[in-house]
Amino acid sequence: MSTQKKDVDFQSTAVSREARRSNLTMFMIMMGFTFFSASMWVGQNMAQGLNFTDFIAATILGGIILGAYTGALGYVGAKTGLSLDLLAVRSFGTKGSYLPSAMISFTQMGWFGVGLAMFAIPIAKVAFGDSASSTYIMVAIAGVCMTASAYYGIKGLTIISYIAVPCVAILGTVAMIMAISQGDRGLMEQFEQGEKTLGIIAGAGLVIGSFISGGTATPNFTRFAKSSKAGCIITIIAFFIGNSLMFLFGAVSSVYVGGNDIFDVMINLNLFYIAVLVLGLNIWTTNDNALYSTGLGLANIFKLSKKSMVLMSGFIGTVTAVWLYNNFCGYLNILNCTLPPVGIILILGYVLNKKDYAEDTESKPKTVVWGAVLGVVAGAVVANIVDWGIPAINGMAVASICYLIGRALSKK
Repeated sequence: MSTQKKDVDFQSTAVSREARRSNLTMFMIMMGFTFFSASMWVGQNMAQGLNFTDFIAATILGGIILGAYTGALGYVGAKTGLSLDLLAVRSFGTKGSYLPSAMISFTQMGWFGVGLAMFAIPIAKVAFGDSASSTYIMVAIAGVCMTASAYYGIKGLTIISYIAVPCVAILGTVAMIMAISQGDRGLMEQFEQGEKTLGIIAGAGLVIGSFISGGTATPNFTRFAKSSKAGCIITIIAFFIGNSLMFLFGAVSSVYVGGNDIFDVMINLNLFYIAVLVLGLNIWTTNDNALYSTGLGLANIFKLSKKSMVLMSGFIGTVTAVWLYNNFCGYLNILNCTLPPVGIILILGYVLNKKDYAEDTESKPKTVVWGAVLGVVAGAVVANIVDWGIPAINGMAVASICYLIGRALSKK
């Protein structure tokens, strides 16, 4: 018991029942997790290729699939109380878990840096004339603040989420309505402009790909939910509402003002300070979750405290933020396809071995579960090279087959 009290982040044990959070807190955390400006870019791309009806259809279809994936992970995390990395120890083995831990840490630390630049660059451009020094100053300030909230773990995430979620949702929606009201055409007419060459399935693929990599880290947060049912339902609702808002913000900004996100809408409405607030809080809610997951992943690999790993990752992400933004977004998108295979194996590992996850069961995981490791590698390759269908789903299908074959062979 004393160990659990000291390990407030539960990096090496299941979250105790006393440490579980209320449904409202979990909803705020998961909503804040989905608020990310990169999702607005996706909304912009969807608006360019789809009319309004198809845009809504693609958002719903992609949201259902993404919700099913993250909801299942949310259920497993809440049911077991285990983080992604501790679940990976069960499904991949003690040493095999280093692969998913490294993958989630690398991608989330990369997106943390990109997020800092996404905040600093537009603000510096508008306020200081695109000065390089002002950009780096803004990156440094944001990096310190966002690292601090991740350092304090679930408590820091909770405070930021309670502040950011209502602010971003309300102010962003008001700005979007203002932009529509000042336009020459209605929303549906505005969406009709330009060539519409993107199909609903392709649009749904963009929706799924927008946050399926981050969604793989869902157990890191839902392990604090009161029950497995709450963890699942809250995750599905939060991902659907949160992502849909981000897509709408990005789409409306694109069709009305030609910008990337709601920040551009607000700037064009002469709402600079509100724009800074919304953009900062929007990125903050996702960045601290990303850095929190990075800290847990690196702690699993190096057997050091999550807090020390958060500080190290925050420093690296901050120092390399502008470089990551300018040179690494494409690589991070490629890496996004490597994480869904991890998530589906975590789900299968739990479903097929529920008894091993019972609280009173002495678990003795293997060193390496080769079916899981090979499944992630093969799934990642297929997701990145096969053009047909939706990459994330292709990767999960291949990973599942490899894992099931490996499991069957190990029993012989």
